[in-house]
Amino acid sequence: MVEIILPREKFKSLKGKDVKALIEENLPKVEETLRAEREEFLREKIGKLEEKLHEMENQLGELREFYENALRDKELMMAERDKLRKENEELRKRLDEKRSSGIVNDSFTEREQKVHKS
Repeated sequence: MVEIILPREKFKSLKGKDVKALIEENLPKVEETLRAEREEFLREKIGKLEEKLHEMENQLGELREFYENALRDKELMMAERDKLRKENEELRKRLDEKRSSGIVNDSFTEREQKVHKS
């Protein structure tokens, strides 16, 4: 059931007229208006969704870039860690060689051992 509310003057002007015929006569115009309004609503919604999609694509691009940078940084850090590990190993070998030959004094050896333990 559809309820139509009219101002008093409009209601009085309809007295004595075939209201049902008026409604049926104007129904195609009303349907066309509703279709146009629905289309406009859908176009606006599509516009907003496309804008949101664009924002999400930009964010995704930024996340990909961040992830790629993080991977590169990780690789650099791993390479640096390996380099330092090898350098440390070489320095320990040299120190052990010097200890065995008696070149390193005891106070240095004690300090190095304390640092290495902590």
